[in-house]
Amino acid sequence: MDWFFNRHKEVYVLAKVLSSAVIGIDAYLVEVEVDISPGLPTFTTVGLPEASVKESKERVKTAITNSGYAFPDDRITVNLAPANIKKEGTGFDLPMALGILAATRLIPQEYIDSHLILGELSLDGRIKAVKGSLSMAIAAKEAGYTGIIVPEENGREASVVQDISVLPAKTLSQVIEFFRGLDPIEPIRADVTEIFGRGNGMEDDFSEVMGQEHVKRALEVAAAGSHNLVMIGPPGSGKTMLAKRIPSILPPMGFDEALETTKVYSVMGLLGRDRALITRRPFRTPHHTISDAGLIGGGHIPRPGEVSKAHNGVLFLDELPEFKKHVLEVLRQPLEDLKVTISRATTALTYPASFMLIAAMNPCPCGYYSDPQHECRCTPQQIQRYRSRISGPLLDRIDIHVEVPAVPYKDLIGKSKAESSKTIRERVSAARNIQSRRFSGTKIHCNAQMGSRHITAHCDIDAASGQLLETAVDRLGLSARAFNRVLKIARTIADLEASPEIQVNHVSEAIQYRSLDRGKGAPV
Repeated sequence: MDWFFNRHKEVYVLAKVLSSAVIGIDAYLVEVEVDISPGLPTFTTVGLPEASVKESKERVKTAITNSGYAFPDDRITVNLAPANIKKEGTGFDLPMALGILAATRLIPQEYIDSHLILGELSLDGRIKAVKGSLSMAIAAKEAGYTGIIVPEENGREASVVQDISVLPAKTLSQVIEFFRGLDPIEPIRADVTEIFGRGNGMEDDFSEVMGQEHVKRALEVAAAGSHNLVMIGPPGSGKTMLAKRIPSILPPMGFDEALETTKVYSVMGLLGRDRALITRRPFRTPHHTISDAGLIGGGHIPRPGEVSKAHNGVLFLDELPEFKKHVLEVLRQPLEDLKVTISRATTALTYPASFMLIAAMNPCPCGYYSDPQHECRCTPQQIQRYRSRISGPLLDRIDIHVEVPAVPYKDLIGKSKAESSKTIRERVSAARNIQSRRFSGTKIHCNAQMGSRHITAHCDIDAASGQLLETAVDRLGLSARAFNRVLKIARTIADLEASPEIQVNHVSEAIQYRSLDRGKGAPV
């Protein structure tokens, strides 16, 4: 019996393999510790493993055996540290398998120590894709590791992280032979310049939209300052068509923006195998039957919602009053904070949600109030009830209200070509550059994100503008929030004209973009 225990002490060692997991969209390091000791054959996983992590033992055992290696017939204990954070997902399969083989001295521990490892195992030893590999590659780089081993399907998204060796692996046996020095794995490298230059042309263009020049102007102002906007008009007036073209006039995404947006899609497993980065600004159009968890995020296993999928892009809510009222109300926090916080008993998750809200609605239930070509049959009570589905606090958070009338016949048959998205985008980008310089060194990037302190510093107006604004506040009954939003819009209009000072005409135009404040509840 003494010989039995001594033999096992000589064969097995404590093995440690570095892996990673995700909280929100950011990754943290997880140390996978494997101890094998004599005793009845058991496989125990500790460290707050979720159900899919506990099931790893069957996949790991079968994958090792089917790959042609011996699985130890002893007591195996796997600890996932830190033990106070719940571990989810299937990405610990590969680290567990390598840890077991390192504990049996098949793989040198010193070779494993320099790499972060993640991957799900098939029963035949193939390595399958995992969620969040981009965030994990960033975590590995920040921790100073020389390389990261990822499933082949996750190779391209992880390879956009510079200054770290990304090794895409197909099978368990390939990784084992790599660490034994018998079979090298070729690192994959992404050409970020080539990725941004490929396929960034827009299919939809504002030159295709006939008429509605005042609406296009409002959309240009909204894009220049990243302001939220609602369009009110009858069916067929072009609200949805105009909204779909907003991404074509937004400034191109920078690398940091693309990286942060891609992280959201990476942790959800929505990136395709051949897609390394999201380089176009997202345009999300959820249906009005969506739940609050679907819109904001959450659920039994928390996941980002539509507001986070629209991060650095556009969230378009068509038929705004048709959304459930409690669903619309949960938009108020991300519209103010530019992020979503989901609290659970053991942890709190934060997802980014910096987006432009573009909404569209009819002026009444039938859609034809104020349309000279159609008769509206709605009663004032029906119109009031329809409008009341959108609360005052939510409307206060929408900077620009613009009416979209039906397009006249002469505009529909117009021969002259409208202004292209490229031309508008040049003006928008110039205004955004002014704002970038203005807010350099701060955490805000555009006028819509200004707080009270920034409004005081950058939205000074002369006496004539102040008098005009005072009259508007008295007549429209603007709230303090709406007042500040008028100043932000005026600042953006001035930026579009490259004007250092806010002029009377800028304030006048900004006031016109608060049409839903007129009468406070009366039909528009």
